[in-house]
Amino acid sequence: MNNMLSSIEPQNQSITTFLILGFPNTRKVEIALFFVFLTMYLLTVTGNIIIIITVNTDNHLQTPMYFFLGNLSLLDIGYTSSTVPNLLSILLMNVHTISLVGCISQSYFFFFLGSAECFLLAVMAYDRYIAICYPLRYSIIINRRICVIFVIVCWISGCLSPLVAALMLINLPFCGPKVINHFFCDIPPLLKLACIDTSLIQQIIFLLSAMVILSTFLCTIISYTYIGITILKIPSSHGRHKAFSTCASHLTVVSLYYGTVIFMYVSPTTRSSFDLNKVIAVIYSVVTPMLNPMIYTLRNQDMKTALKRIIFRMGIRKKELDLSKQFHP
Repeated sequence: MNNMLSSIEPQNQSITTFLILGFPNTRKVEIALFFVFLTMYLLTVTGNIIIIITVNTDNHLQTPMYFFLGNLSLLDIGYTSSTVPNLLSILLMNVHTISLVGCISQSYFFFFLGSAECFLLAVMAYDRYIAICYPLRYSIIINRRICVIFVIVCWISGCLSPLVAALMLINLPFCGPKVINHFFCDIPPLLKLACIDTSLIQQIIFLLSAMVILSTFLCTIISYTYIGITILKIPSSHGRHKAFSTCASHLTVVSLYYGTVIFMYVSPTTRSSFDLNKVIAVIYSVVTPMLNPMIYTLRNQDMKTALKRIIFRMGIRKKELDLSKQFHP
């Protein structure tokens, strides 16, 4: 580790490779962290794949809400896969090196998928707003065509959002030191390594991040404000509980995701503490994608029922195959 930290390029020579610091510690702690992050990553991928399969195979879940949920699970798989596999190689094999192009690419895809998730969470909040506030017109307003358009817009918007930042980063001269004090190529620690004054670039990226995060968060808040007002007007407690239960999972996910992302990228005071930033980044890039499938399955009766139906059908098919092998060896 000392060799890595002392590996500093000459100040007059532009560098094309970086060393990602990760979580420097003793070898035993790094191995322990490897298994922790590996377990979390496998749970994330497995849980989200289960949701995608369930949504696409169960006829009872062919609704806009679950169509959006399937896309959210796909985003979560890509989002966590943009950083965690590289972190695992750092912890297990001590591979800290990454090229400039690889670093910018990782940063771009991380923010592309993260931005797309912000837009999709806002769309999901709007979907719940229409479902609760205008239930009789829901199937007309949120039809299949509109759902597809919403999802395409989310993916394209997410793709375009970090493009300016990526273009600015790829043209920056980096003269050293070349150690990125993070576990992935996040923009703030990367800008610290540039040879020139990056204060203007930092302001531009901050404004772009704030526009994406705060605009989608504001749309989500407005939707849930109207949802809350409508729910309070429902006369029966059973009706209020039923209406709220359709939003509870999404509201929990929104709180977890935006709570950490806003703290990280919209609050300038956190940018100077990279050790704190790494902890916060673990929450929104690793922990939240892992918890999302659990939240949507454990707190959603439709998902639990659909999973039971799939498991039941799998059991029947297994018995049919076993009987077929007995009669047709």
